[in-house]
Amino acid sequence: MDSPNRHTLDDPFHLGRFVRAQAPVYDQVLDELRHGHKETHWMWFVFPQLDGLGASPTSKFYGISGPDEARAYLKHALLGPRLIECASTLLQIEGRSARDILGTPDDLKLHSSATLFASVSPTGSVFDRLLDKYFGGQRDGRTSESLAADA
Repeated sequence: MDSPNRHTLDDPFHLGRFVRAQAPVYDQVLDELRHGHKETHWMWFVFPQLDGLGASPTSKFYGISGPDEARAYLKHALLGPRLIECASTLLQIEGRSARDILGTPDDLKLHSSATLFASVSPTGSVFDRLLDKYFGGQRDGRTSESLAADA
C-alpha cells in the first residue's frame, strides 16, 4: 500500500487510493450487492468510515480523515457515483438485514460509513435512507461522537 498521506494539489486527500483499490473489483462488488450477499473483501474502500474507528492497517489506510475528505469523496467523479450506486443497490434488497447481506463486522462498517456520508449530505439522502432501512434511523454513535469532537 502506498502512503495515505501522499497528498498532491490535484488529490489533496489521496483519493486515488480508493480508485486503485476499486478498479479490479468494482464489478464483483456490484454483483455481490445485487445478489444480497457479500463474499469478498472490499468494505474498507467501497464504504469507507472515519479514520480511527478501525484498528487494522487496512482500516487506517482507507480511513476518511473527516467531513472535508468525505465531501471530496462524494464530489469525486468516480467515487461519489459509485458510493451512491452501491448504497442504492443495498436499498433495493428486501427482507434481509445489513448483517445478513454483509456479515459482521461489515454491517457495523456500513453503519459508520452511512453515518459519515449522511452527515455531509442533504437530509433524505441515500445515506439517510440506508440508516432508516438497516439501522432504525439511528446514526452510529462512535462516528457521530468523532464528528462532533472535530466540529
